[in-house]
Amino acid sequence: MNTSLPGWLYTDPRFFELERARVFRQAWHIMGHINDAPAPGDYITLDVIGERVVTVRGSDGVLRSFHNVCRHRASRIAPEARGNCGHRLVCPYHAWSYGLDGKLNGIPKWQGFEDLDKSRHGLEPVEQEIFQGFIFVRFEKGLPSIAEMMAPYAEELKPYAFETLIPNGRVTLRPRKVNWKNVADNYSDGMHIPVAHPGLTRLLGSSYRIEAETWVDKMTGELQSNASENWSERAYQGLLGKLEHVPAHLRRTWVYYKLWPNVAFDIYPDQVDFMQFIPVSPTETLIREIAYVHPATSREVRAARYLNWRINRQVNAEDTTLIEGVQAGMTSSSYTSGPLSPKEVCLASFSRRMRSLIPEANLERAPAHGTA
Repeated sequence: MNTSLPGWLYTDPRFFELERARVFRQAWHIMGHINDAPAPGDYITLDVIGERVVTVRGSDGVLRSFHNVCRHRASRIAPEARGNCGHRLVCPYHAWSYGLDGKLNGIPKWQGFEDLDKSRHGLEPVEQEIFQGFIFVRFEKGLPSIAEMMAPYAEELKPYAFETLIPNGRVTLRPRKVNWKNVADNYSDGMHIPVAHPGLTRLLGSSYRIEAETWVDKMTGELQSNASENWSERAYQGLLGKLEHVPAHLRRTWVYYKLWPNVAFDIYPDQVDFMQFIPVSPTETLIREIAYVHPATSREVRAARYLNWRINRQVNAEDTTLIEGVQAGMTSSSYTSGPLSPKEVCLASFSRRMRSLIPEANLERAPAHGTA
């Protein structure tokens, strides 16, 4: 029988450092969407695992990603989560300036760098891939491309026309005092839905299904036609047939994809969200998320988005309580790992990959301090 990961992996600082090196250095990290930076000089930034990245649209219309670090004294170049820098990025520390293509263009003359070879001191590029409008970066080779990883579901995503989405507001950051794996486990866990999410159960009934491909988990459910007793849910159900910007066969479908190791997409008829579980420490995670929508602006579409927010705000509150309770339990001396049901295919897949990448994950108890 498959078993879950041992509890010590959710609290141990030494294992957390192994994850940073062996999981997240090679992982793809989502920056945002091409329409987060539609005009020349527009940029978006991301801080993750000690790295800073900026993606900026050049005057030629091309999006490029760089380390958000000045080559002089390591100051942050792009200061905000999202903005426009005009025709150049300027360091706020010593005013070194870089073109939108990353080249070092200017240094104040009084600083004495007349002999510096500017061609060797441009911003350091970061590997970038754009998949159906979403921008990803990574710091080291290792995983397949995003296109390869998402290949099992690429065709079924096309009707949603991801490339045409536009941001609905700004990125939200939600700190949680739990290990990142606790968030990821909960996201792909289907068995807790009928137990802990009464609203989702009213909406989805027994239709919720999960499956695990090599690099992607998929969770999906069909919204029921019988009217919910909750007014937000009932009103949302009533609007689904009017959301004409998606094909009719998708208007009652909620589908979720989790890309290894920590990026998730919530795909609804009215909007598409991404969630990113950013590891901060062994017991801290930053959930980074934003919603994207089709340009349709009818009253019905706006109402559906609002009702979706109300429904999922309650789901998020329920999940927060759940994962905090599990995190606390991981410190118990009584717990090592638990058995996994044959229905918990996503958790089993996650556990196998983690144990393969980091052999120490096979230890039921944390090794003694000072042990190699």
